[in-house]
Amino acid sequence: MSVTGFVSHRACLAHEPGRGHPERPDRLRAVCERLEGSGLWSELDAREARAATEEELALVHSPLHVERVRRACARAPAALDGDTAVSRDSWEAGLRAAGGLLEACERVLSGAWQNAFVAVRPPGHHAEHDRAMGFCLFNNVAVAAAALRAQGLARVAILDWDVHHGNGTQHLFERDPSVFYGSLHEWPLYPGTGAADERGLGEGEGATRNCPQPAGASDAEWLRAFEDELLPELEAFRPEFVLVSAGFDAHRLDPLASTNLSAHAYREMSARLLELAERHARGRLVSVLEGGYHLGALAECVEVHVGALAAAASSGSELRGARP
Repeated sequence: MSVTGFVSHRACLAHEPGRGHPERPDRLRAVCERLEGSGLWSELDAREARAATEEELALVHSPLHVERVRRACARAPAALDGDTAVSRDSWEAGLRAAGGLLEACERVLSGAWQNAFVAVRPPGHHAEHDRAMGFCLFNNVAVAAAALRAQGLARVAILDWDVHHGNGTQHLFERDPSVFYGSLHEWPLYPGTGAADERGLGEGEGATRNCPQPAGASDAEWLRAFEDELLPELEAFRPEFVLVSAGFDAHRLDPLASTNLSAHAYREMSARLLELAERHARGRLVSVLEGGYHLGALAECVEVHVGALAAAASSGSELRGARP
């Protein structure tokens, strides 16, 4: 029977970006406590995140960037930009965050898991090739996508529903037609990228799809864009593996944005994306935690999302078993 994997690591709790910082350890505690206290926990196969190697980070990051983060952590507390700070334990947390997603992808690719959720921090989708920014040290989802391509997959899709546009992920793959990047986000908002006319560059033109939504947008607007704009392009791309930058900061209670989603929107987007993964990618989907800064809303939305993953693993196993 197929199962849903869950990957995390206690080292990710030790990353301390500073007193009062919204990207705080309590985010991860809230997520893990909610899942452990729910009936879902018994349906998950939990594993500790391994550490990414520097060679794996180098799939998308420059050696200079990796060394810059290492040195900043060694002299911590230190700031990498106005929003992104590190403590001495941030180096280990960063390696585990990227490595946890790599481990989940390896297990899903091998067939040990049907899908997985990776609960780690710091987040990753703002990190550029040679720059940490927006609370992010290494671009976890980009490292995973590059690793999947290196293992022979021809088409990898990344769907980013964090309320902030994933500038780093887009820029890392905007010239690569083998990696589709689609994003739903509030705009204008940090980091200022993600306009609808940003469609990729050179050979990668058309493999980027941004669906910016105005402040105040609700479930109806986001789900309409998801169904009418993003899903048709994902269908046409026919991904062999689906990655999700799963930020939950578009929730109406989140303090860092002005979008008005409820948990219902995340349930619907999760279900539809899992159906697409079943059609094109043998159900292979891995999501990783990005933003989400209201603890109660974050925990609720993660539970809804992981519940969809577990339901898909169970039903997908039955469907695959019934096929000739």
